[in-house]
Amino acid sequence: MARRSTSSSTGSPTGPRNRTPQPVRLRRRTFGDFVKAFFAFVALLALVVGVPGALAVTVGWPLPSGAPSLDWLQQEITVTTFLNILTVVVWLAWAQFTACVLVEVKAAVSGVGVPGRVPGSGPSQLLARQLVAALLLVGATAASLTPGLSQLGHSIEGNQKGTVAAAQATPGLFAQQQEQAASTAAALAEQASHAQADADSGTAKHGDTKYYRIQPPEGRHHDSLWEIAQRHLGDGRRYKEIYQLNKDRVQPDGSRLSEASLIRPGWIMEMPGDARGGDLVEMPEASATVSPEVQQQIHDYSKSGDHAQGGGHQQGAGAAQVSLPQQRPATDGGHQQHQQHQQAASSSSESGSHSFGLPEALLGAPLLAAGLLGALGRRRRQALWQSAIGTLGGRRGMEPPTPTGDALDVQDALLVGADPEGVRLLDRSLRGLAASLAGESRALPTVYAAWLSNGDLHLQLAQPAGKPPAPWQLGQDQTFWVLARSDAERYGDLDTAAPYPGLVSLGTMDDSRLLLNLEAVPGIVSLSGREADRAAVFASVAAELATNGWSDRMTITLVGFGEDLTPLAPNRLRHLDGIEALVETMEAETRQRRGALGAAGHDSVLTGRTGPAQHTRWAPHLVLLAAQPSAEDAVKLAELAADASRLGIGYLVGTETGQLPGAAWEMEITSEGTLRAPLLGLELAAQLLPVAQQRAVVELFVQADPEHGPDGPTTTPPFLVDISEQGRPAVYARLVGSYEIIGLEAPDGERSALLHEALALLLLHREGVHPRVLSSALWPRGVTDDVRDALIDRLRAWLGTDPDGSPRLTADATGRLTLAKSVVSDLDVLRSLYHEATQGKGVDSRAVRGRLLTDALVLVRGPLLADRAEGRYRWLTHEIIDAQLPLLVADIGLALSEFHLEKGRAEKAIEALNAAVRTAAADERLWHELLRATHATGDTDRLTTLAADLIGRSGARGLPPRTEALLDELLPTWRDGVAAVG
Repeated sequence: MARRSTSSSTGSPTGPRNRTPQPVRLRRRTFGDFVKAFFAFVALLALVVGVPGALAVTVGWPLPSGAPSLDWLQQEITVTTFLNILTVVVWLAWAQFTACVLVEVKAAVSGVGVPGRVPGSGPSQLLARQLVAALLLVGATAASLTPGLSQLGHSIEGNQKGTVAAAQATPGLFAQQQEQAASTAAALAEQASHAQADADSGTAKHGDTKYYRIQPPEGRHHDSLWEIAQRHLGDGRRYKEIYQLNKDRVQPDGSRLSEASLIRPGWIMEMPGDARGGDLVEMPEASATVSPEVQQQIHDYSKSGDHAQGGGHQQGAGAAQVSLPQQRPATDGGHQQHQQHQQAASSSSESGSHSFGLPEALLGAPLLAAGLLGALGRRRRQALWQSAIGTLGGRRGMEPPTPTGDALDVQDALLVGADPEGVRLLDRSLRGLAASLAGESRALPTVYAAWLSNGDLHLQLAQPAGKPPAPWQLGQDQTFWVLARSDAERYGDLDTAAPYPGLVSLGTMDDSRLLLNLEAVPGIVSLSGREADRAAVFASVAAELATNGWSDRMTITLVGFGEDLTPLAPNRLRHLDGIEALVETMEAETRQRRGALGAAGHDSVLTGRTGPAQHTRWAPHLVLLAAQPSAEDAVKLAELAADASRLGIGYLVGTETGQLPGAAWEMEITSEGTLRAPLLGLELAAQLLPVAQQRAVVELFVQADPEHGPDGPTTTPPFLVDISEQGRPAVYARLVGSYEIIGLEAPDGERSALLHEALALLLLHREGVHPRVLSSALWPRGVTDDVRDALIDRLRAWLGTDPDGSPRLTADATGRLTLAKSVVSDLDVLRSLYHEATQGKGVDSRAVRGRLLTDALVLVRGPLLADRAEGRYRWLTHEIIDAQLPLLVADIGLALSEFHLEKGRAEKAIEALNAAVRTAAADERLWHELLRATHATGDTDRLTTLAADLIGRSGARGLPPRTEALLDELLPTWRDGVAAVG
């Protein structure tokens, strides 16, 4: 696919391009054309011949006749000397302009390539180009050889503005190069007039072999097979016929057409027999509209292809395809773990059972699921901490509400489908690349997309950017940078700005996952299709951008969304009421970013994300407009998007018609869930988030919101056990500390680890565990259904039955596995003891409260599952138990300390607090209470030693402000005392 050069390195604005094929208006030469040509001839004659003649007559030779002496430098500068210097400057300007005229005349007459650029002569060459174009307008070859006639008499800025809404777009996503060619609207009109004249004279006969020569680019207008088919075949969708006629044939520059989107200026395209148009050349007759050199190229090209061997023309066979990244053979099975996991999770054998059914949309979206799951965990931890430190106006317990219905299914689907390891590797790989380029003082290349294929990461660049830094390698061509998974695993955490935060998953094609870089698109990305299907794509894009793990900061503006997605990321997502507010907001944002980039001296946001200025981050602003804009609003958005890619702003806009002004890339979502982009050669299995899953995901986040209302977390644990002597369990598992099981025989040695891990998962989820969640937790790389079911059977047999004959492992109405109440853990007992001490019998009896709190603290033997094997229990990263347990232990220690201090037993209080600190060392509340208890002993030296210990633990960060304030109150001389102790 041909690729337009990116302007990020030069700072030149990149305008929007409209792919909607426009009808060619027939236009013949007018009297005004002849007037323009006449004045252009007079101007050229005056500038090229008149200026040197006038200089020779009026001034003469301005330079000295001989070599000057040193005395010449000391002479007074007279009027004559000044005039001679000025004359030399004018002669140099004339020579430069004359060179520009010669270059433009040569390019126009030969029709080969883009005119050469005369150094330092931008305005002069533009003037020469306009004058030569106007002069050749009335010539025989003007229509086909002179692009850009419509620019005559307009400034560069005016040209750019005029092109914004009318320029035809070219596919430029997965190209090898972006140098497509085309003429402007006026040149096309001239070509069309030639076509009409040829048709009237009968020179274009149906069935004759015709050829088209790819034209050089002019402004933002580039040739593409779609546009060629639209102009000459009447239907852009017939580009496939042109592709098939010319596929793999050797072009004049020695290269071959291998992709429908990869065409270059100067290439020759054989056309179907019914093609029409004035810029077509027929063979074998020589054409008077092209040079002999081009005639020879066409003649040589005609000898290649199927028709040269009598095979005839093949029309309409096959569609253009984007070449996927070349997949590398696997050296081990590690890089395929999530692919196998997904295949197992989506097994068709479970599709017929309601008990095993989960939302498939999230099962097949590993990066989206990982982002949502991570964000949900952070939200729940935030609620826990805010509740613990009392910022919510009172404690509301340790447990978030247990989801039910669709919310529970979605939570399980997130647990099954998430690939946090893939997200971690993607993030580290991109940041590692940015750090390496910064170390080499190289700018970040513009990346249009990323492919995750067979565990490897393939970046597709907008244009070649040289050799990538190690361990990255060049891929199948100069626009692919590839990082193998084995190399990515060696990257560590880096304090580098996220280089490509705008990457977002669109879907899969041939087991490769595509991530499009929305902020790098040179214009608008349009999405057509049914409203419900479009909404599912928009929701998926918004949710992943809001929660992904490979970005630092960004702003995502949503317009026209039926569901409010802001609870997913209130700091990132914002809703606007309508397109009018969006246009006003983005106009101000665009002006601000242009000014900020200019003040910082950056060409684009990419140069601001590496080097010394990376701390500024240059976060992207991505606009998702799900509603159909009006024609007027569409033009305004196209103008705003003209410079968007340089500024780090991306636009994804929905449309009902499939035609949107300024759309650089056009996509369509079908009712079958296929995402198509014909001009890009893409046909993906789209990543979707349907409305039912949207609501369920939002419900999970709302329930976890620290500011959620009465329906939020409660103070009652989800599972309470009988803590009396009569409530002795049949099976007792110690999880807080080393893992031990009492009441069961040791299982088979080979399967012991799996059975213990499965039981731990069930004990931490008394509400039930979906079989898919269990299998994905135990086998992250995937497992077949029969292996999973066999393990469940072994687990059921190992746990056995209660005295009444009921099994201790059962399945509820939804198919989720649940444990009997006779199977408990020390964590269940710990929660029950604390609840009974603070809300049960301990409320009315001080003695009972002290005994219950003491018994609870005795159960704390260390962190959760302290001796778990390396590589196992990875599912704990999705849990919040690692935050819940320290808070619970701290609460118990604080309550027991208060119990002892009420009676003046400071040493007992200190003993309880020290026991809690061993498990919850990061809890600032414990240290504050420990300082107060130590102060109550009256031992100043002991208090000073404790302060020194606190300072040592705090490290370079220093003591928290509230801790310093407390020390100032309890020990005003603590700073001097600590220095003496140190």
